[in-house]
Amino acid sequence: MQSPGASHDVIILGAGASGLMCAATAAQRGRRVLVLERANKVGKKILMSGGGRCNFTNYQVEADNFLSDNPHFCKAALKRYTQWDFIGMVERYGIDYEERRHSQLFCRQSARDILDMLLDECQQAGVEIRTHCEIAEVQTLESHNLRYRLLGRQGQQPFRLDCQSLVVATGALSIPTLGGSGIGYEIASQFGLPLVPRRAGLVPFMFSDNMKAVCERLSGLALEVTASCNDQSFTENMLFTHRGISGPAILQISSYWHPGDTLIIDLLPGLDAFHWLREAKQQQGKQLLKTLLAQRLGRALVTELQQLWWPDAPARPLADYSDRQLRTVADQLHQWLLKPSATEGYRTAEVTLGGVATEAVSSKTMEARDCPGLYFVGEVLDVSGHLGGFNFQWAWSSGYSAGLAV
Repeated sequence: MQSPGASHDVIILGAGASGLMCAATAAQRGRRVLVLERANKVGKKILMSGGGRCNFTNYQVEADNFLSDNPHFCKAALKRYTQWDFIGMVERYGIDYEERRHSQLFCRQSARDILDMLLDECQQAGVEIRTHCEIAEVQTLESHNLRYRLLGRQGQQPFRLDCQSLVVATGALSIPTLGGSGIGYEIASQFGLPLVPRRAGLVPFMFSDNMKAVCERLSGLALEVTASCNDQSFTENMLFTHRGISGPAILQISSYWHPGDTLIIDLLPGLDAFHWLREAKQQQGKQLLKTLLAQRLGRALVTELQQLWWPDAPARPLADYSDRQLRTVADQLHQWLLKPSATEGYRTAEVTLGGVATEAVSSKTMEARDCPGLYFVGEVLDVSGHLGGFNFQWAWSSGYSAGLAV
């Protein structure tokens, strides 16, 4: 057992993006900061993100890029610490980065550059970080300005730690192999904070009907589509997998999908398919429909679509189609209706939707309104970003906001 007198100004649970940002910010203000990490290494999600290149923010950050029961909650933190602030730190460290599609920013070399930068910020400010730490209990104190006591173990060694401010930066349920857990929700419930129901977001879909076999046969094929559901649309690549469909467009729309909903897939976004088909009919009437479609969709996908929609017309030239029939074909291409059986769940989800209800937390400081000294930052809150660097920006902004207040 460590000394009963082991106390700190701030203890942060979780050494991920939001926890490390909060730690560095608080320590730079002269606070004595201890970070406790459950996993064997810090920043695991940072290291694996963006294919190992870390999509660390986006040039175009707006409140509309985030999902929450309170869409206004994220505004104060995003304004207090902007994408430009983080980009400035990246540039001060000389980290080489690049802009990709949709204003996304990635490291040119490695996500390790971002993690090393955060760890250097923490080290320079005197932050202490411990790994292999399991929290067994959080108690409240009312003595010597200390508010919270943590009981737990580091490896096999029990500890008892006291602090003035406790920051919950424990992440969420997504990708549990990287150290995510539900302990942040348990702490919130212990102190009476309401929770918004959780579900997997930014996650691939699976099928149990005839689409499952179609996806298996097309596994590895990618094409640009517009995926729509519940009045939201995203135009990006869709990837067929042996379990279903994935790719950026699908991950994005998954955050708006609920079980039983139908997806609408436009296979020819930005193209007037009816006009294209009718023009081809007039100019190349002897050409087969499948031959024309294969120019844009690929032979394998067209073969599958033919079996689904036009099984009786494999050798029919375009000249034999009436305009009404071509209109039907065009509508099918623009509105392929798919009904997933489920998502792949937290195992592969990039974020967890829902979490600690923002109504119970200050949007300026991230402090629980009815629990002085208790803060929640990052993904544990009911704030989830779109794909494209937004979840990291929320981690930087919420962590920084709390770091100024603890």
